[in-house]
Amino acid sequence: MANVKQSSYLRDVLKRFFAHKLAMVGALILIVEILAILSLPSIMNLDPYSIDYMSFGAPPSPQHLLGTDNVGRDNFARLIYGGRVSLTVGIMSAIVSLLIGVPLGLIAGYFRGKTEVVIMRLADIFMSFPSMILILVLASVLGQSITTVTLVIGFLGWTEFTRLTYASVLSIREKDYVESAIAIGEKSKTIIMKYILPNSLAPVIISFTFRTAQAIITESSLSFLGLGVQPPDPSWGNILYYAQSISVLSNQLYLWVPAGILLVLTVLSINFIGDGIRDALDTKMSI
Repeated sequence: MANVKQSSYLRDVLKRFFAHKLAMVGALILIVEILAILSLPSIMNLDPYSIDYMSFGAPPSPQHLLGTDNVGRDNFARLIYGGRVSLTVGIMSAIVSLLIGVPLGLIAGYFRGKTEVVIMRLADIFMSFPSMILILVLASVLGQSITTVTLVIGFLGWTEFTRLTYASVLSIREKDYVESAIAIGEKSKTIIMKYILPNSLAPVIISFTFRTAQAIITESSLSFLGLGVQPPDPSWGNILYYAQSISVLSNQLYLWVPAGILLVLTVLSINFIGDGIRDALDTKMSI
C-alpha cells in the first residue's frame, strides 16, 4: 500500500513538473547547452589551448567563428570549454555545500541540546561574514585553480542547506511515526536515514538548483575580477574579464556577448527548473 502511495505521489509530482512551462523551457535550454558543450569539441575538433600564430586578435572568420583572443586562441573553442568549466564549478560546489550542510542540519535538528547550539551558532557566524569578500580572500590565499574555486564556494555555501534541513527535521521529529520508532528503541542512525532524511529532502532539492545557479554567478564574478579560474583554463567569467576596455565593449562584441548571453541563459534556466520543482512538490498545486 505504501509503495502504491509513493508511486502515485511521484507520478503527480512529475505531472506538475512537466506542466510547468517555464521549467520545460529551462530544461530544454539546459539540455541543448549541455549536449553542445559535450559534443561540439569532438565534432568540430575544438581546442581552447592551441594558438594560431597567424592570427592574433583576429575578427570572426570561417576558421574562427568568434575570432581569436590577443594570443591567438580560438574564442569559440574557449566559449564551449568555458561552459564545461562554469557548469562543473557550479554543480560541484553546490554538491560540496549539500554534503556539508545536510548532515549538520540532521544532527542539529535530531539531537538538539548542545549539539544544536554549536552547529546553528556556527552557521550564524558563517552567515554574518560578507561571503564575496571571504571568497575573494580565500581564493587569493589558497590559489586560483578550478579545484580551489569549487571547494571555496562550496565550503562557504553550506549554511543554507543546514538551516533548511534543521527546520525540516524539527517538524518531522514530532511526527507519530518518528516518535513510535524512538519508543520501540530503533537506533538514531536508522531513524534519521529511514524516516527523517527522505522526508526532509524536498526543500533541499529545490535549494540545490538555486545554489547551483548562484555558484555559477559567483565563479563568473571571481573570474571576472581575476581571482577565479585562471588562463589558460577558460570559463565564462574570465572570457568576460577581457571585456573591460571601452574598445572591446564597443567594437569587439564577439569577444564577450556570447559568453554573457550563455551565462544569463544558464542561470535563468536553472532557476526556472528550480521554480518548477518547487511547484511540483507543492501538494496544493493543481495538476
